[in-house]
Amino acid sequence: MTVDQAGPDMATSQEGEPDALDSLGRWTLRPGVSVTVLPHGVHLRGWITSVTLEGGAGLPVLWGRLAEALAGDGGAELAQAAVAGSPLRAALVTVIGQLHDHDLLVERPAGEKGDAAGENGDAAGQWLGAVADRPAEAVAALIRNRVQVLAARPDGPLARAAARALDRAGVRAATAEAADLPDGQVLLVAAGPGEPSPFAAEQDAEERAVVVGLRPGVGFVTPVGSARQARADADGLADRLRRREALGGAEHPGLPALLASAAAQRLVCAVAGLRDPSAEAGDARLIPGLPAALITEREPLRGEYRTWAGPVLVDADRVRPRPDVRTLAEALARIPVLTDRLAGVLDEPDPGALPQLPAALVRSSVAGEILVSGSARADLARLEAVCRAAELLLGKGESGLEGEGGPVVGAGAVHARGRALRRAGAGAAVQQQGARSGDTAGPFGGAAPVPWSPEPGRHPQALHWWSVLVRRLGVDADVAVSRLDAGGGGAVFHAEVQVQAQGRTATGGVLGAAVEASADDAVAFAALSAVVRVQAAADAPHARHLVTPSGAVASLARPEATAPWEDAGWTTAWLAESAAREPGLQEALAALTGWSPQPWEPPADAHADVRVLWSALRQCGFSVLSARPGHRTHPTLSEGSR
Repeated sequence: MTVDQAGPDMATSQEGEPDALDSLGRWTLRPGVSVTVLPHGVHLRGWITSVTLEGGAGLPVLWGRLAEALAGDGGAELAQAAVAGSPLRAALVTVIGQLHDHDLLVERPAGEKGDAAGENGDAAGQWLGAVADRPAEAVAALIRNRVQVLAARPDGPLARAAARALDRAGVRAATAEAADLPDGQVLLVAAGPGEPSPFAAEQDAEERAVVVGLRPGVGFVTPVGSARQARADADGLADRLRRREALGGAEHPGLPALLASAAAQRLVCAVAGLRDPSAEAGDARLIPGLPAALITEREPLRGEYRTWAGPVLVDADRVRPRPDVRTLAEALARIPVLTDRLAGVLDEPDPGALPQLPAALVRSSVAGEILVSGSARADLARLEAVCRAAELLLGKGESGLEGEGGPVVGAGAVHARGRALRRAGAGAAVQQQGARSGDTAGPFGGAAPVPWSPEPGRHPQALHWWSVLVRRLGVDADVAVSRLDAGGGGAVFHAEVQVQAQGRTATGGVLGAAVEASADDAVAFAALSAVVRVQAAADAPHARHLVTPSGAVASLARPEATAPWEDAGWTTAWLAESAAREPGLQEALAALTGWSPQPWEPPADAHADVRVLWSALRQCGFSVLSARPGHRTHPTLSEGSR
């Protein structure tokens, strides 16, 4: 920033009122701040921030006076020399403001002058002075708390390394045996005077604990929480990392010290009121509001914080409901959490060698079986793959369903409700078409046929995907569109793409189907589904499960604004149009089916893996809704076994 741009109005809010220079005596430069004097300015580097101040040739001189004041009398003499309203005072106030904005100043303890933080030369004091908002209070908190280092083998390398790390931080630590802890895990519990013992059944709200674990080839440090929460997280992490344990080979000698020091740092930061070290990493992959676990690997040796959606929630901050996913960006950010190769609960969808044109395909594994998902874009295909994979696994928690009629998963309530109602609407379409042909009695009468042909004036996306199917892929197909009677509700259109044989529609030759708010949308998604099916048959013939797209994703993928050149032929503009029709479509589908999806929870006798997956989905903002009773998933919307 340029200091000489400051005006007289920056010196005081009102003439004669105290300003930043008058209150400079409360502050001092943080320990560890490096200063580089430039020809026309100064550069300051702190713990995680830096600032360059530029101005005239006199700025280095001005900084020298200010630095002397910060280290000495706190600016009393300087405040008298700089007249209120003068350019000099305005420049000083501007520089002080920048120091505050970049967290380069720390408040002095009451009654002390000079460099209060770390005056005794203690390394922990210097560190707290560099990073804490109120170093004196942080030091006092560390002095008040006592940490117990609990392990099945208190003399083991992990427990001894943790005790040494705490001692270096100025924390009193006592090592004790805890026979109920698994071998290779150490529990660190901090408690202040008068707080209950870590072995007590009822823990104090101020109790803070963390578990560090080490297994062959892998290790972890849990998020900070109560002792019960930390142990539950440790059990969950150990279970998920068990498949990553290395067979044979010597453990890296530095791994116990790395893990123990990281655990001690997390606990010390929590006790001292500092940000968790995971927040200092600046990793955009970590989800705000969710805890992070440190996971290390031996080959190659590395440690990385990963968002952790643990299966057992004990502490109040972990139990509270998480906000629903509302945008596609949020959903895509949470997919890596659910599919993390070390701490996740699902296999990650990956394009691999699958084609990305004309439709984008991705593949993943579900219970050892191949799942292929396709859509107009790879990001949409990945989201569909994750939702369907979760449905298949959750459905195994209900006897006899095997994922076909089980719960419906979506990235947030609106997306999940759209997926569930479309499946129910597909079943209603079959009923109404049967009523029209006289085969069955539909609840609202028959479906009304709607003529549709690829002619000018149709929606560009419907024309595009139909052209891709019949011209680019050479499929001899026909499409049947009908309007479903919603009993006074809004419009619901059903489209079905079928293969033709010898001039007649082949029985059972359905390539794609869709239930949408307009005839063109229904044709577009049905044709896109058909394209996905044709591509998957050619490029992934061994896939056990096929997932085709629907308009439910439009509510997430709708952009805040489209570019001027993005007309209805662009996917983003098309999804924005579909999203605008989504509320009316869901209302009409609810009237058509007479059913409203409700939140789903695993039954009491569900497998543990089902409850783990359900909990992870909820923590990541995904919604799990019940399927319509007695309804089986329409095969062309989200096919199960093929």
